[in-house]
Amino acid sequence: MKYRRFVISEAAGCLFIWGTAALLHSVYDLSRGGTLAVIFGAVNESVWEHVKIITAAYIGYALLQLLWIKVPFRGYVAAKCCGLYITAGGVICISYLMNASGAGVTLTSITATILPVAAAQLTSYRLTVYCPSIGDFFLPAVLMLMLYYLMFFSFTAFPPRTDLFRDPTTGGYGIAGRFVESTVSPGESVDKIL
Repeated sequence: MKYRRFVISEAAGCLFIWGTAALLHSVYDLSRGGTLAVIFGAVNESVWEHVKIITAAYIGYALLQLLWIKVPFRGYVAAKCCGLYITAGGVICISYLMNASGAGVTLTSITATILPVAAAQLTSYRLTVYCPSIGDFFLPAVLMLMLYYLMFFSFTAFPPRTDLFRDPTTGGYGIAGRFVESTVSPGESVDKIL
């Protein structure tokens, strides 16, 4: 079968993405705040930072996969762009649904990682193999990737003040929120400081 290597690489990609995301979760603390760790690692426990590490692993694997898999480039890029947004949206939806249901933090983190990544890998595979016209969406996909990168690189340093970016452990937002717990007096609102 022409795409046998591709389906195997997509399945292996799930394992790579899950493992890499787990490492990226701790890389900021391990590096003591290194610049690359700020860009690609989780700087706090907000839902956005979890989205960031999972999608960083997803994009990294997609780039590696291009080195050894022969698929139509334009269709592959468009399909992976769809997968990227499925991953991000899935992590957000599952995190909020499981938090609302009272599920534990560990179970929420695991579920919000495993399911969206598997769905994204399956979707990108099916679009690449069974939808040859997906390559027609190459330019819109590139624009959507640029938009995503703009968000990706901006929201850690300059997060909007919404629940998606709020660290539930400190009440802070983005990288500045990591340093707030040492400056907040008991009973004082974090929002006044930030």
